[in-house]
Amino acid sequence: MKAKILIVEDEVEIAELITLYLEKDGLETVRTETAEEALTIMENSEIDLIILDINLPGMDGFEFLQKLRNTKKIPVVIVSARQDDADMVLGLGIGADDYVTKPFSPKVLVARIRSNLRRYFNSVQSTEDSNRIRRVIRFGEYAVDTDAYIVKKNEKRVSLSPREYEVLVYLIENSSIPKTPDDIYKTVWGNNYGDITTVAVHIQRIRKKIEKDPSRPEYIKTVHGFGYQFDGSKILSGEM
Repeated sequence: MKAKILIVEDEVEIAELITLYLEKDGLETVRTETAEEALTIMENSEIDLIILDINLPGMDGFEFLQKLRNTKKIPVVIVSARQDDADMVLGLGIGADDYVTKPFSPKVLVARIRSNLRRYFNSVQSTEDSNRIRRVIRFGEYAVDTDAYIVKKNEKRVSLSPREYEVLVYLIENSSIPKTPDDIYKTVWGNNYGDITTVAVHIQRIRKKIEKDPSRPEYIKTVHGFGYQFDGSKILSGEM
């Protein structure tokens, strides 16, 4: 999934950290320290999602968001040190799609951005063509319908639990780089702490359902000393 992200953040170290993780994940970024410049960028560039701080010099993030929503429907993820419920309610109420408080986990932030982008792109596609063919990712004898959340083998549905499905799709979407069990657990389970051994259990279950020989997997590879990686060369169609 290719996308351009606008980062509106006046704290340089935070902006650089977010940029590093987004670009590492294959996303293009544009940065600015002011809401005024962000509005100008929006007029002259194709932006798919905005990461927005609230406390900005000059126009603050809330005012920027109100102006933006007069013309644009792209997702906005507020990333702010302001943790009061009133600020969160206000931000979401005037049009933010997500609200992340500082300090934050960069990996979890990237996952939430990916989730918002997925919903946005699916919504745009649905609006443009209500009769469109569903987006399907194919590998080997399998087809992953990312709109219906199902996996089929030769048109016969494969019985995956919701977690197994999410792990599989997460690995497919990130097939360019291996993912550690910690990455997978934080993203799919949404927790920073917990029993990450459950990741290995879910990988084993998925392999039993999609691999011809689970002991010698051709799709979900083990990258020794690191984690797991879906073999991107096996993807036949449905570019992410």
